[in-house]
Amino acid sequence: MHHPTASLNRFIVALCALLLLPNSFAQEANEQVVMVPMRDGVNLATNIYLPEGDGPWPVVLTRTPYDKNRARRSADLYNENGYALVSQDVRGRYESEGIYQPFEVDMPDGYDTVEWIAAQDFSNGKIGIFGTSAPGITSNLAAASAPPHLTAAYVTVAPDSLFYRSRFVGGVFKESHSGGWLRGQGISEEKINAYKARAVLDQGWIDTDFLFHRQHVEIPIYNVGGWHDIYAEGSLYNFVYLQNEGHAKARGKQKLFMGAFGHGALQGDLAYPGGGMLAGDIQQQLRWWNYWLKGTDNGIMDEPAVSYYMMASARKNDASPKNRVIQAETWPPQHVQTRFYLQPGNSIATVAPTADSASISYRFDPADPVSTVGGQNLGADVGPRDQREVGERQDYIRFQTPVLEEDVVVAGHIDMELFVSTDALDTDFVVKLVDIYPDGYEALILDYPLRMRFRDGQDADDVKLATPGAIEKLNINMWSTAQTFEKGHRIGIHITSSNFPRFAVNPNNGAPLDDLEAPAKIANNTIYFDAQHPSAMVLPIVTEEL
Repeated sequence: MHHPTASLNRFIVALCALLLLPNSFAQEANEQVVMVPMRDGVNLATNIYLPEGDGPWPVVLTRTPYDKNRARRSADLYNENGYALVSQDVRGRYESEGIYQPFEVDMPDGYDTVEWIAAQDFSNGKIGIFGTSAPGITSNLAAASAPPHLTAAYVTVAPDSLFYRSRFVGGVFKESHSGGWLRGQGISEEKINAYKARAVLDQGWIDTDFLFHRQHVEIPIYNVGGWHDIYAEGSLYNFVYLQNEGHAKARGKQKLFMGAFGHGALQGDLAYPGGGMLAGDIQQQLRWWNYWLKGTDNGIMDEPAVSYYMMASARKNDASPKNRVIQAETWPPQHVQTRFYLQPGNSIATVAPTADSASISYRFDPADPVSTVGGQNLGADVGPRDQREVGERQDYIRFQTPVLEEDVVVAGHIDMELFVSTDALDTDFVVKLVDIYPDGYEALILDYPLRMRFRDGQDADDVKLATPGAIEKLNINMWSTAQTFEKGHRIGIHITSSNFPRFAVNPNNGAPLDDLEAPAKIANNTIYFDAQHPSAMVLPIVTEEL
């Protein structure tokens, strides 16, 4: 089996870091470097950039594992707009003391840093925190610790849960994303294998994951996400939760922009005009700070809370005008949950199948996994690539609708109800949602797996191995999108049991997760789509005028 090379991992992390915070190696004349003490005595290296003139000033803070000095290029911009900028190396990285444990101590460290800033003469006590990707995760965790002087946040592409969105999806380890990132951060293979073995929710995850502490967020957060980003669903549901169910001080004060970009440049033959970018919109960020940190009545809170990009046909140099940004007060728009059923003959219809028996079986060999072609990946191989590149394989099953006679507009959360059986104790099922162009281009929209042992969830009490030969209904979380499948296109659903290196390959042996020695097995897997087993993708079909 091919594994991601060390050079690829280094490339992914280097590219991500470059995208997030462009570097400038010359020390700024107004840069102060201090060691900020944490509650346990560990000191964190911190750069301070102050505007000209006399303070105090509002402060914007970023906490990063990617080198605090990368903020130098941004310092002048913030300073010229009347903000002190503080950039900090997280614990155990670069010039900071302590042991690096990614995202495990960023709640207390974020709290202590904010409150240290608030006590300094240059600070007027109003502090914002911001970051993209990993610094966005540290921003969320700081907000979850509820430091009294944290006033607002601007978070770009960060998940609502490290456990469910970043490390594991459907119980499957995100190999190229999470494994590659950890390797690039200098984490040993031994520790990475220990992460992989923690696919069952434990107290360590509960203590450190934003999902279990987000109810403590008391501030307005502007979330920016991308439909092809690794954290798309996380950005979306950070907003949805905080806006509708969050702390009373946070509810109703949140903002969301969902663009048509990924965690790196989109690959393939599609390009979305005005789809936004990973770095976000600095002018919008400054508007956010001006309102919340300076009290400038610039109208930003009078504007609709949600802006999202509706994707449509988008071949390069021939994008449909239906690609556009839509503003709304809430997410999702009004819709009807509509089942698109798998049918005999590899077709799809919105009426349930009537056949007495219909199924397709295939052999899933862990030594010959389906290769990743695009998707919500980190740094490389990002976006809606053509799934024809997967090729014709006996273990890759394609279904498609007839040619659409009118547009099908989808916006919201998607699930796949899939009836399956296997002769193995454990195996995976992977489902893709595809926009099939008139010329056959199979643009990948979403692709998500479910590991059989986690079909009822990842809590310890939920985990159970498969019953060989038993037909079971899987509910696969396909995340969310906003996609117009245009007239003349087809909707495709692809089903297989692997997608490597995006997702780790299941050895099919049912062994404990920390057993790396048990031999892999070939699984004979079957999907069903008859009257008794109506497999279907549940699409939110928009019913209002957008």
